[in-house]
Amino acid sequence: MTASDDSKFELGTDGPAVILVGVDDTITSQRAGWYAAGLARRQRARIVGVFVAPLSGLGSGGPGGAALAVARDQAFAATADDLRRRAEEVGAELGISVSLVAARGDPFSEICRIADEMKADAIVVGASTKAGHRFVGSLAVRLVKAGKWPVTVVP
Repeated sequence: MTASDDSKFELGTDGPAVILVGVDDTITSQRAGWYAAGLARRQRARIVGVFVAPLSGLGSGGPGGAALAVARDQAFAATADDLRRRAEEVGAELGISVSLVAARGDPFSEICRIADEMKADAIVVGASTKAGHRFVGSLAVRLVKAGKWPVTVVP
């Protein structure tokens, strides 16, 4: 590229426009959120935070199952509301657009679905801290193998 070619590019416009970040209450997820926020600020991108609560069929069919389901729904809503509030605060503090999508289901499937819907250019997730994921594969590994987006895994 020559010096005259430099004038064709504007700083901060050749990176991702929409960054999807997987969030929950883990420390690695929080680090991923901050990393994505810094990237979005530098690139003038929009962040879509995604919180996915896995579906759990255990305990909903027996005695007290309805009460357990209600408690699970309340915990999901409370966590989603808290994450949404924190995302809005960070967005206002850094001057970036941040939204949060809360879903229930398989985290890999839901993140892929939402990334497609939002036309995400990149995905940021926290590294798994679960020992079993070294053997069966983590969410991050599955996203990388999907090969649809650049994926950044934050330790």
